[in-house]
Amino acid sequence: MSQNPAYQRVMLKLSGEALMGRREFGLDTETVAAIAKDVSDVVAMGVQVCVVIGGGNIFRGVSAASSGMDRAQADYMGMLATVMNALAVQAALEKAGVETRVQSAIPMASICEPYIRRRAMRHMEKGRVVVFGGGTGNPFFTTDTAAALRATEMGCDALLKGTQVDGVYSADPRKVADATRYEELTYLDVLSQDLAVMDAAAISLARENHLPILVFNIHAPGAFAQVMRGEGRFTRIVEPR
Repeated sequence: MSQNPAYQRVMLKLSGEALMGRREFGLDTETVAAIAKDVSDVVAMGVQVCVVIGGGNIFRGVSAASSGMDRAQADYMGMLATVMNALAVQAALEKAGVETRVQSAIPMASICEPYIRRRAMRHMEKGRVVVFGGGTGNPFFTTDTAAALRATEMGCDALLKGTQVDGVYSADPRKVADATRYEELTYLDVLSQDLAVMDAAAISLARENHLPILVFNIHAPGAFAQVMRGEGRFTRIVEPR
């Protein structure tokens, strides 16, 4: 089996829900540890990795806003939840033997570094995994958009979206038995068909910067490393050939 990675520097986007395991909310330590193990395997391949994590397992701003809370206030609460998740993933990665730094778009010097682009790039060059918390630091932007933004700023070769299923489908395959699975899509396919991959701002940013998006099942053991070798099951979102 080839160990030559297809990409040298990547962004891994994880939803907060990916950290829940079978729980209804919060963190499942075994699930977080399994994800950390997969990331450590990719780092061992010589790949530079950075991570953006959502906060939906703790707090979801849009849901709170729909219940009457001010949207901006709710989004700031969601950003704080992403920092909590980032610290949990940092702990799991370091337990797996991976040097890690957390940087937050919302400065909180007592627990993590502020987001500084050049410092983050230097950490990655030294083999450290950089976990970005706090979203973009602005309300009304999702962590999907934060992932596309940071991936572009870091000069990543690809953005990998770790989900609950093994690619992009025409509908949720857990609810629709005959949903169609796609091997490859264009950015415009995703936008025009309103496929639930990432929000429109994230897709548009990736398209403008020619950033490939690879969607795979983060819960399949070893799937992250397989995708990095161009193997396994995943959906590629790219410009049309």
